[in-house]
Amino acid sequence: MSLENFVCESADEIFNGSYEEAKNRIIKHKEIYQDDSAICFSLLALGAFKKKQFDDYYQFMNDAQFLSERTEDCITCILHELVLGYISFSEKNSSLYSINYNNARKLAMKNQKTNFFEKIAGIFQCPPITHLSTHAPVKDPLIALVKIGQAVAAEKNIDVLIRTIAEETKIALNADRCTVYLYDREHNELYSKVATGLDDFKELRVPADKGLAGHVVKTGETVNIKDAYKDERFNPDIDKKTGYRTKTILCMPIKNFNQEIIGVFQVLNKFDETFSIDDEDLLIAIASSAGISLENAQLFEKQRKLLEEQRLLFDSFIETLASSIDARDKITSGHSTRVKMYASLIANEFGLEKKDINILEKAAALHDIGKIGIKDCILQKEGKLTPEEYSHIQEHVEITHNILTKIRMSAEFDEITEIACSHHEKYDGTGYYRGLKGCDIPFGGRILAVSDVFDAITSKRHYRDKMPIEKVINIILEGSGSHFDPLVVDKFLSIKLDKIVEVFLTENIETDFIEDDKIVLCKYNLLDLYYSIINHCSNLLLKIFNKYYVGVDLDNE
Repeated sequence: MSLENFVCESADEIFNGSYEEAKNRIIKHKEIYQDDSAICFSLLALGAFKKKQFDDYYQFMNDAQFLSERTEDCITCILHELVLGYISFSEKNSSLYSINYNNARKLAMKNQKTNFFEKIAGIFQCPPITHLSTHAPVKDPLIALVKIGQAVAAEKNIDVLIRTIAEETKIALNADRCTVYLYDREHNELYSKVATGLDDFKELRVPADKGLAGHVVKTGETVNIKDAYKDERFNPDIDKKTGYRTKTILCMPIKNFNQEIIGVFQVLNKFDETFSIDDEDLLIAIASSAGISLENAQLFEKQRKLLEEQRLLFDSFIETLASSIDARDKITSGHSTRVKMYASLIANEFGLEKKDINILEKAAALHDIGKIGIKDCILQKEGKLTPEEYSHIQEHVEITHNILTKIRMSAEFDEITEIACSHHEKYDGTGYYRGLKGCDIPFGGRILAVSDVFDAITSKRHYRDKMPIEKVINIILEGSGSHFDPLVVDKFLSIKLDKIVEVFLTENIETDFIEDDKIVLCKYNLLDLYYSIINHCSNLLLKIFNKYYVGVDLDNE
C-alpha cells in the first residue's frame, strides 16, 4: 500500500469507522515504517482530538509537530497542516484554519500532490475546506491579482512558478484545469511540465504551429470557445487518451515586457458554464504579471545552469590538479582522495553545512599540490630522510600556498587556499610553515591535520608498512592538545568503523564489504576499537576490522 493510500484510509477510518481499530493499525505501521512516525503521530493526534482524549492528543501533537518540522516529505507536511487546520476550525479559529489550509494547498501544488490534497481534505469533512476548495471562484479580480502577485513575487524556480501560476489562475477563473505552456523559439515548440488536476503529468511538447495553443502563438489572439467539440481547431485526441471531457476553453498568449509571446495560457471547463469577457480581462491582467515573472525565472534558470557548468569546470580543474600528485608517486596515489573522505566524515560529525563541507573537500584534494616542487629522489626515497631532505619536504606547504594564491577565482577559493596550506600547523604552535597556534589555524586546517596524519600512518609507504591500528589511534590520542585540536580528535574517534572501512576499500576496490561485517562495525567507533584492544576484550571486532585494514582474515590463517 502506498503512503498516500495509508494516510487516506487511516483518516477515513478515524472519521467514519472505529478510532481504536485505526489507532492499532497506525501504531503497527509506525513500528514497521519508522520513517513515517511524523505521519502516524499526526493521525493519532487527530483521532485523539475527535475522541476528546486530550492528554493523548497533546502528547501525539507535540511529537508530530517536532518531527514534521524536521522533514521535507511533502505528504507528512500536507497532512500535518490539515490536521492543524481541522483543530483550528473545530475551535472556531477560522483565520488560523485558513493559514493551515493554504499552507497545505501550496505544498500540494509545489510537489504535484493536489489529488492527494483534495482527497484527504474531503475526508476531513470540514465545511471551510469545502468553502475554500480549489473550485471556489474569486469574486474580486483585484484580490485574484494580488494573490497571484504575492505567490510569484519571490519564486525563482521556474517549475514551481509555473505550477503556482497555473493553480492560482484556475482558482481565479473558477475553472477545472489550467495549463501554462512556454514557447521554445529555437525548436518552435510549446512545452509544459504542469497541468492542474494531473499529479503524474509529464512534460508535454507540441509543435508551435498546431492546435489551439499553436494558433494563439501564431496569431497572438485570445481564443474563447463555448463548446470545444464544435470547434474545428480543437483536437479531441487527448480527451480520448485520458477520459477527460473538455467543454469550454479560454486560450491566451503570455507576453514579456517587450510584448513578445513567451507562452500560452490554456484554461479548461469553467464551472459556471462559459468564460465571460470579464474572465478574459482578468486573464489578460494575470498574463501580464505572469509574463514578467516567467521571463525573470527563465533568465535566472539560465544563470543557474551557467553557474553549474562553471562549478563542474572548477571541480574538474581541482581533480586534475590533485591527480597530478598521484602521477608523481604511485605508492602514495589516492592519499588526497582519502584525506578528503576522512575530512568529510569529521565535518559531518560536527554537523557542518554542505557549503562548508564542499570547501573543506576541495582544500583536502589540493593540500599536497605543492609536492610538485619537491624532488623525486626525496619524494620517493626508501628509508629515513636526512634533516636536509625533511626540510625540503616541508617546503611543499609553502609551495602549495604560492600556487593556489596565483589562481584568482573567488573569495571561496581564498578560503580553500588557507585551509589547504595549514594542514601541517600544530595546535601548540610548533607546526609549519607559519607556526600558527590554536584557533588561529583555520578550522578546516585543523580537520585536515588529523585526516592527513591518520591516512599517512594507515597507508603503506616506501620505507614502512601500515602501522597496527592500536598504535595509530594512540598517536592520534597522544597528539590531542599538542599536534591536534582536541575537539577534532574527539569527533574523529567517534566515527563509526564501517565508515572508516569504506575509505580503506577505495584502495582495494576488488574487496567486497560483507554485509554481516558492516552490521558489526557500524555499532562501534575507533575509540571503542582502541579500548577493546588495550583491555584485551574479545578480538572479534579487531579480526573483522583487520580483514579490511591489512587484508588479513584471521579465521582463515
